[in-house]
Amino acid sequence: MCVRARAPGKLVVSGAYSVLEGAPALVAAVDRYALAETERPCDFVTPEVREAFARAGLGDRYPWFDASALRGEGRKLGLGSSAAIMIASLAAAWPEEVAPEAWGDTLFALGLASHRAAQGGGSGVDVAAACFGGVLRFALGEGETPEVEPHPLPAVVVECWACSEAASTSAMVARVRALAAAEPTRYQDLMTVAGDGARGAVAATTAVALVNALRQQDEALGQLGEAAEVPILTNQVRALIAAAADEGARFGPSGAGGGDIALFIGPAPSSAGFRGRAEREGLCLLDLAVGAEGVRRLA
Repeated sequence: MCVRARAPGKLVVSGAYSVLEGAPALVAAVDRYALAETERPCDFVTPEVREAFARAGLGDRYPWFDASALRGEGRKLGLGSSAAIMIASLAAAWPEEVAPEAWGDTLFALGLASHRAAQGGGSGVDVAAACFGGVLRFALGEGETPEVEPHPLPAVVVECWACSEAASTSAMVARVRALAAAEPTRYQDLMTVAGDGARGAVAATTAVALVNALRQQDEALGQLGEAAEVPILTNQVRALIAAAADEGARFGPSGAGGGDIALFIGPAPSSAGFRGRAEREGLCLLDLAVGAEGVRRLA
């Protein structure tokens, strides 16, 4: 019997870096998916899938997968493809007697442990988005299991722009961790500001409040990148910050920064003038929407 499943990618709206220090993040599932199918032979097994199947006792009958919707012109876009592939593959191979409504919590616990083991850490926001979908508030509590709950955004438009370069998230986080070890006071001061902005984003009930909270984080993360000598705010992004501000919006990185994707978030869609300037800077507007449903099997 052929079983097919899909899981969505994600955008980190708020809380990059500071989520690792206990601040709440906002993560949104997007309507681009990784697909998995049990009947077709698997061409390649990702480390995350291999780890998850071993932990779940599912053997080595790995499903075929297609994550092309989460990539662009042969490179990653930073939409959480590794987590989406893993969760879709698990859902396709999952025993049929397990009730679909139980997948979210069950797959999240397994997927989170597997993803962290395969990647050497990480918050797990992308795993949460793949499992539960929608827009989520995500926070690392004192225990092993993060706090995850639905959290609708204020009335804002979220546009996702692909940068011209892919980012190495692991390398950037490693440099930031090195800064934390070498200059703990400087690091903590910047994380305090970024964390306050992350909490402000969660508390925001208007577009203006959310935009202001995101700008606060961007300012702190820009300084963090300079201190760690990594381009959290790339030149492409910096070139468009003021233009977005003129439209009452925020333009900044999604997640660790350094390329991949950037988000225009404001009370209205970006203007033709902004879009033209962004395209001249080498960015490309992606056709996607936030708030997509989480993992599911397909008929």
